Amino acid sequence: MSRTFARLVEEMQRCQICAGLLPHPPNPVFQLSPQATILVAGQAPGRRVHQTGIPFNDPSGERLRAWMGISRETFYDPARIAILPMGFCYPGHGKSGDLPPRPECARAWRQPVLDGLPNLRLTLAIGAYAIDWHLGAAKQANLTETVRAWRNYAPAIFPLPHPSPRNNLWLRRNPWFEAEVRGALQRQVARCLGANER
Repeated sequence: MSRTFARLVEEMQRCQICAGLLPHPPNPVFQLSPQATILVAGQAPGRRVHQTGIPFNDPSGERLRAWMGISRETFYDPARIAILPMGFCYPGHGKSGDLPPRPECARAWRQPVLDGLPNLRLTLAIGAYAIDWHLGAAKQANLTETVRAWRNYAPAIFPLPHPSPRNNLWLRRNPWFEAEVRGALQRQVARCLGANER
């Protein structure tokens, strides 16, 4: 890790930009290494992830790793997989689930971090906020249509629904996701991890 990138990561770990806007003291959660070939671009940590400091250390993470076809050990190897949520800290709980990620994170940190990840070959844009940022005007009218149009963005980007158990109904209503997208995603993940090992 270059000294400049290491300094950036240290600054992110100490970030206090949203200190007065969060329900708990800031606890930025992410995983980064310039060697990573896959970027997991999620939303924001949930309560359990906030408490443990480990990204996707919850049922959402179990489902995401199953979608990717990889082990927990591989997932938490920063030299293989970078994990950079749209918001680094738990934003709190609202009426229908966790609140949206704080927008200050992406404005302050996202592009400098991505500039320091030169080996990325695959980005998993998980949920509406990550899809908005990574696809911009190329996204479809809504999340479902964007995920359905995954071939438009693959192999470099796979737009995905959030793997939260709260999305079980979405998955039941959209069986094409498991039938079509999951297998293609697993094949691309395997290709990118193989490139990482060469």
